[in-house]
Amino acid sequence: MFIPVISFLPGKSDTILQNRNKKNPLPTGEVKERTITYISLSGDMYTMAIHPIEFRYGTELMRSVWSEEHRFACMIKAEVALARAEADFGMIPEDAAETIKNRAKSASLIRAKEIEEEIHHDMMAVVRAISEVCDDAGRWIHYGATSNDILDTATGLQIRDALVLIRKGLEDLLGILVSLAEENADLVCIARTHGQHGVPTTYGLRFAIWASEIGRHIERLIQMSPRVCVGQMTGAVGTQAALGADGIKIQQRMMEYLSLSAVDVSSQIIQRDRYIEYFCFLASVATSLDKIAIEIRTLQRTEIGEVEESFGKNQVGSSTMPHKRNPIRSEQVSGLARIVRAAVEPAMQNNTLWDERDLTNSSCERVIFPEATILCDHIIHVCTGVLKGLVLKPDRIRENLFLLHGINMAESIMIDLTRKGMGRQEAHEIIRLASMQALSEKKSLALILQDDRKIMQYLTREEIESLLQPEQYLGTSKEQIARTIQKLQVFLKL
Repeated sequence: MFIPVISFLPGKSDTILQNRNKKNPLPTGEVKERTITYISLSGDMYTMAIHPIEFRYGTELMRSVWSEEHRFACMIKAEVALARAEADFGMIPEDAAETIKNRAKSASLIRAKEIEEEIHHDMMAVVRAISEVCDDAGRWIHYGATSNDILDTATGLQIRDALVLIRKGLEDLLGILVSLAEENADLVCIARTHGQHGVPTTYGLRFAIWASEIGRHIERLIQMSPRVCVGQMTGAVGTQAALGADGIKIQQRMMEYLSLSAVDVSSQIIQRDRYIEYFCFLASVATSLDKIAIEIRTLQRTEIGEVEESFGKNQVGSSTMPHKRNPIRSEQVSGLARIVRAAVEPAMQNNTLWDERDLTNSSCERVIFPEATILCDHIIHVCTGVLKGLVLKPDRIRENLFLLHGINMAESIMIDLTRKGMGRQEAHEIIRLASMQALSEKKSLALILQDDRKIMQYLTREEIESLLQPEQYLGTSKEQIARTIQKLQVFLKL
């Protein structure tokens, strides 16, 4: 049994308020709640995280990008850049901008939260917290700005930081896929369409296809970055009226200090079509990883057994079935991809605000930005780990390749018959009927074909046997792999 108590940020009170007689104990004094702590009847204390990205999913680096502390730091950077830009064009004194530049970073998130408790406005609380540490220069903090000039610009900085990490993760994943494609270019396997055996392919081509897709995601990331890593300084409704004639120049200079793109036009907010592109990108990446994970899970099925996730010496597959070796990491990728994709719809609705703006996007974005980004980055790393440790089973791959005793090679026979003079449609029908007979009688397709007089007018027994060999029916697969790898080298050398 656990009893809830409240713990607070250090400040006016470091007290842990404990009340065993009330279900919802309330803090006294001007303090800000941070976590819920539970005390067991034995007296042990536990801090309980709520969202799994706090304790189960996500890298420390990506979580730090979306932490309160980092967002606060990004807002400070935006305010400093604004002051410097305004000083450059004579809007505020240069010494004030210098003071703001030197002192703003000492502003306290804790103090900002205390102020917010009083005034119920998060951005203005930050402005006051910064002003307090800048003495007389504090009067120039946020001059000519509206909240979203700073908030959206801070988001642009966070997106930029996040995309640096996502790009690194994608490049690492791409490197693994390229290596797998090279190493398995000659590993012939059965291809499947509609879940049924088709003509052969190679594992190298499968990995190259996935690598090509990841390469396109890196390309998309590079192309979209200037559109989504943006900031603004346009004022209350986008007219820059408070900045005067130099408004456009001040905005541009501010963004130069921050290494962000500047919006061309704005209302009071950066238009959310930019963020829609960002979330669609995350969803697209997650879907590619989901596709890879589903294929690995399918190929690990007992009945197929061609690949397997690495399985630790002491790893447990099931709480009740000791023999199980489940593809749990691939399943995690597929499961979390659903959450990442789910962010697209609210991101789209965030673009349909009233007039110059309303506040319906704000609460939503506080959730979907960290959640979707952290989870997307997480499954990139999980998928990379799965592929790095992937076990391929050549014996089972070979066994499945010949499971149908040549019936899956029917196209090869049809193509050669047509090449030697038989009409394509006639060849298709003859081979179709022969394949159905081989299936129903559970015979080798070669035996059925060798008993067909029409076919034997065009082919010898030796030619039939040769045409039914999977290794000779791989087309340009090796060339395609080599060409794809060569094209992707540009992303691996950046």
